[in-house]
This record gives sequence, C-alpha cells and structure tokens, in this order.
Amino acid sequence: MNNFTYERLHNNLQYLKLNTIEELLDNCLEIAARDSKTTMEVLDYLFEREKKHKEAAAIERRMKSAGFPVKKTLEEFDFEFQKSIDKKVMEDLATLRFVHNSENVVLLGPPGVGKSHLAIALGIEAVKAGISVYFTNTGNLIERLKIANREGILEKKIRDLTKYKVLIIDEIGYLPFDDDGAHCLFQLISRRYEKSSTILTSNKSYGEWGEIFQDQVIAAAVLDRILHHSTTINIKGESYRLKERKKQGIKMGNMYQ
Repeated sequence: MNNFTYERLHNNLQYLKLNTIEELLDNCLEIAARDSKTTMEVLDYLFEREKKHKEAAAIERRMKSAGFPVKKTLEEFDFEFQKSIDKKVMEDLATLRFVHNSENVVLLGPPGVGKSHLAIALGIEAVKAGISVYFTNTGNLIERLKIANREGILEKKIRDLTKYKVLIIDEIGYLPFDDDGAHCLFQLISRRYEKSSTILTSNKSYGEWGEIFQDQVIAAAVLDRILHHSTTINIKGESYRLKERKKQGIKMGNMYQ
C-alpha cells in the first residue's frame, strides 16, 4: 500500500466517521499479515467492532435522554423477597412485546416495595432494544404541564412527550392533583392512548384514584384509557427499605451483645 492510498483510506474513514475502524486499522492490518487473515475476515472484524461501538454509543445517548434517576435492572431485583410478583410476567414484559403492541404497565403497591425499580428496569430493557424512553416523577411532570398550559404551549409539550415510545410516570398518588393538573395529565394520557406505551407506578389502588384526581369522572376516564390495553402488577410485599433497616438494626444489636 503506497502512502497516497494509505492517507486517503484514513481520510475517508474520518470523513465517514468510521472512527473505530480507523483506530484499529493499522494494528489489524499488521496482525492480518502476520496470521495470513483473508480480506473478508479483516473487513468482517473491523465492521463488527465499528457496529458494536456505535450501538454502545447510541445506548448511552438514549440512557442519558431517558433521565433515569438511578440504574436498576431486572437481574438485581429480589423476586424471592417480593413473592407476590410473578417473575414470569416480568420476564414476558422484558421481551417488550407490550411496547410493540402499544400497551401499558401499571405497578401498584405501598412505598418501598420495588415499583420504581421494576419500572426503570423495563425502561432500560427498552433503551437497550433501541426504543426511545423518558422517565419522569409525577409531581415534576404535572408542574411542567401546568406551566406549559399557562404559557399556551401545552399542545407542544404533549406532542414532545408523545414522541417517546415508552413514558414512565413514577409515583402517582403521593400528592393529589388540582383541576389544572388533572386535566393536563388526562390530555397526555389520551394522546398516548393506543399509540405508545406508558409505565405508571402508584401507591394507591385504582379505587383511590378519584382522590388523586379529586374528580371521579376524570379519574375514571384516565383509568379507562390506561387499563384498556395493560398489565397490572400488584405488589403486596414488605418494603425493601424496612428490610434493610431491620438488617442494620440486627447488626447494631449484635455489636452490643
């Protein structure tokens, strides 16, 4: 390979933003010559490494865009502790069939039982599969929707949130909504209905959602759209946080025995 060809090859790789191939090329060509690798084998190796690098970078961008407060995976979840959860149901949800069918997932249960963990874990599975995800706390979401409504840009805000194939709305029910907040959330849920998937977590049973919305009619309308195509996971176990506190209490007790 003459110098002109060599320089043009590197310049073209830079122009095409095949940075991983360019970085590996010289070393790979030396190894290929030494081990008598075929041109096909060299090209296959280089393009496979480039693809994996771009996939990893894309996942990192989607993870950042999703806004997860922490990273949680299904592998980390203690199904032995939370026996009320059918692990097979969660494994089926992890196939993301619900996303392709524009279905919803609702995780119900008292504080600390792992609702947010499971919601984030499903979100991360979606990110890894190339699906756009956005995570938001209910209080923050409602406040942003109300501000957008006052500024006359609610339609744009809802349109932006509808672009995500999976929207995770965490902690519905910790604080009640006022009229403006309830109507804004209803419009968001209605716009996503049968078009994309929403994962919701709540410490309130469905029968208590009227208290959250402070309007039985709107609560019923929201639930109708959420539950039409959905899976509900009702977690009845003990709080993980209380479990850890008990462990710490036992350890501290042992120290003074």
